[in-house]
Amino acid sequence: MLALVYIVLAWLTGDRIAGLLAGDSGSAAPPGKSWWLRLSSGFGVGILTVTWMVYFTAWLLSAYTDMDEPLMKANMSVLGFTGLLLIVSAIIRRVRGRAFSSWGTLLPVRKSEAAAALIFLAFLTAIFFYVFYIRDGKLYSGLTVFSDYAPHTAMIRSFSHENNYPTGYPHFGGQDIRYHFMFQFLTGNLEYLGMRLDIAYNVMSVLSLEAFWLMLLAFVNRLGCGTGVWVLTVLLFLFRSGTTFFRYLWEHYQTGDLIRALRDNTVFIGYTENENWGLWCFNVYLNQRHLAFGLLIAALTIWIFMDWVEAGDEGGKKGFSWAGGLWFSARAWKARSPEKALLAGVLLWLTTFWNGAAVIGALLILMGFAVFSPGKLDYLLLAAVTVLFSVLQSRLFIWGQAVSFSLRPGFLAQPATPAGVLVYLFQITGFFIIGCFFLFPVLRRTERVMLTACLFPVAFAFLVSLTADINVNHKYIVIGYAFMTVFWANALGRLFAGGTARACTALIITVCLTATGFYDFVIILRNNGEGHRVTVNMDSDVTRWLNEHLDSTDLILTPQYSMNEVTISGVMMYCGWPYYPWSAGYDTYYRGDRQALMYTTASPDELRTLAWQEGITYILFEDDMMIGDLPAREDAIQAAFPLVYDFERLRIYEVTDSAGPVRPLQTAGEGVGN
Repeated sequence: MLALVYIVLAWLTGDRIAGLLAGDSGSAAPPGKSWWLRLSSGFGVGILTVTWMVYFTAWLLSAYTDMDEPLMKANMSVLGFTGLLLIVSAIIRRVRGRAFSSWGTLLPVRKSEAAAALIFLAFLTAIFFYVFYIRDGKLYSGLTVFSDYAPHTAMIRSFSHENNYPTGYPHFGGQDIRYHFMFQFLTGNLEYLGMRLDIAYNVMSVLSLEAFWLMLLAFVNRLGCGTGVWVLTVLLFLFRSGTTFFRYLWEHYQTGDLIRALRDNTVFIGYTENENWGLWCFNVYLNQRHLAFGLLIAALTIWIFMDWVEAGDEGGKKGFSWAGGLWFSARAWKARSPEKALLAGVLLWLTTFWNGAAVIGALLILMGFAVFSPGKLDYLLLAAVTVLFSVLQSRLFIWGQAVSFSLRPGFLAQPATPAGVLVYLFQITGFFIIGCFFLFPVLRRTERVMLTACLFPVAFAFLVSLTADINVNHKYIVIGYAFMTVFWANALGRLFAGGTARACTALIITVCLTATGFYDFVIILRNNGEGHRVTVNMDSDVTRWLNEHLDSTDLILTPQYSMNEVTISGVMMYCGWPYYPWSAGYDTYYRGDRQALMYTTASPDELRTLAWQEGITYILFEDDMMIGDLPAREDAIQAAFPLVYDFERLRIYEVTDSAGPVRPLQTAGEGVGN
């Protein structure tokens, strides 16, 4: 119940803030200003602001008080405060003779849109619960998604079961936090408030992606398109374009095993580097749950600045030239609405630790807007607020540099030449991105500006890297692609409405644009179904013991676990599965070497010295452990530290500076698997 109260109060708060961005509209609603915009923006802004308030309140209470449960006190304080503000605001508006909402009159809801929205909501609910759910005390994660859920569930549990303040990374404990963690905090907080883990994670993921789709509907309506175009937009979003499927068909047709290959294949197909990870298909939104929420806030800021783009259209009607009017005139630079630009900048800044790639993608798209819009000082204000406060916020959470800027021309294209990039784009997206240039003649100016701006994140992905893992750049292409679906859907919608011949042409183009993504979706269903899931016992004795005896200040030495009963406890591991912290920017090589040395040394004295130096407080040992090619040595651990918990195949030792166990030895009959 408390979790539902949290969501409702957050939405009501966000509705008021988003209403300030929209402003009172009197009796007439501007084009596209609908209930869909209100629902999605209210959800996004409310969850964003209220969750930050709860997080910082919990951190302060944890740091400056002796409260056992600072998160509960933080929730009660923030929800009470926001509830009081909403009541006071309603009273003031009532006294002034104004409605509670500042949105004014909105466009009526079309039945076709409502029906489509409900169908999409049901679809998202089904697929998210298909790949991640709890049944009979067991957590099931599909094979295409569990690798991302491993660090995410560990982070979630570090908040719902531990007081992770100041926040650390569970797979690399004792350090700063270099990963956008706020969506995980939100889920952990909802679990703490009584909502089951899978329900909290899935519900917030479903609502985030549905809200983003509703934002796309608002864009479609604002551009004067109908429900059919929105349906096409979502289909293009779900089922990505690419040449992979057609090449796969041709190869297996030639070998004579096409039917068997299509029927039996259970892995993503791909002919470019790491395409078989599912980098480009809908699987990205299933495993990177926080991306949809980041896109939602990005879409809201882009929506706000469409006013600036449309003002450029008005200027053209008044007779000034593009170069003179939009660059070399007072109107080109004069601020139009600095208060809205400031608020939009604050929203983007607050999104940095929800999904940094979405923030960068939004800034790049808005940079494209600025090229063709008046009011450039507003864009500069937004960028300055976003970047400045994001840097300050990063210094609060990250000890070193937040990003590692480097020129990486070509991304994953081979060769990394302009021709190689075009070939690579054609391989991974078919004619979706390259074909955008052929859409320009049939688009209005506003649409051309928006489509051009959506190409900015794509170009960025092929030029610059901000992380150690270049694969992360795929998100910028995914972000640009997500917004470009509106314009392809618009063009296809016009073709479908242009007679039989054009409708057939549109159908062929639609099939070509979605066939690869449709087969990718078949693989998602196959490779997350029965027998294709990783299972974790949520009621494990080891999980319970770790929760009861360790807190966020402890650091436990474990094997390089990915996702199991240890990671799901939310404890801080010295070095979990190394790819996760490495891709986030941590020095896993140093800890990996020390981890191997502590497990394989035959000297108790050397083990004590290393454990004390590295801040280890507990050491976990499993039977038959291998560290690389070497067997782990329990005899040194036994001689150095006391045993404090004994399982059938697993034992835990406490790192102390004195002989003898510091806690009574307990036993249980359960082990832990990798």
